[in-house]
Amino acid sequence: MAGRGALGLSLAPALLGLAACAPAPVQIPVEQAERVCMVQALDARAPRTEVGLGIGSHGYRGGFVRVDMSADQILGRDPSQIFSQCVLRRSGQMPTRPLYEQPGWGAN
Repeated sequence: MAGRGALGLSLAPALLGLAACAPAPVQIPVEQAERVCMVQALDARAPRTEVGLGIGSHGYRGGFVRVDMSADQILGRDPSQIFSQCVLRRSGQMPTRPLYEQPGWGAN
């Protein structure tokens, strides 16, 4: 019975060593992260809607309405916080300027 405990203790450092060899997440430049993360912030700000209607020579053919909402929007998370956390996670740096000063934020 004592042999099993010793075996487990001898494997622990080896397992910890393997865990330390896991690849680090790939970092991207902060400017690129800001562009990528803008999409998440926009999704948290407002739902996306799409409407389609089909009319042909034989009259009405069909239509649809689609509303997409992000989980961040449903949970009421602040788009600025989502943006900052996303940029930090992807680049390892804080954004160069806040979300509300980013190009394209006010235009949408």
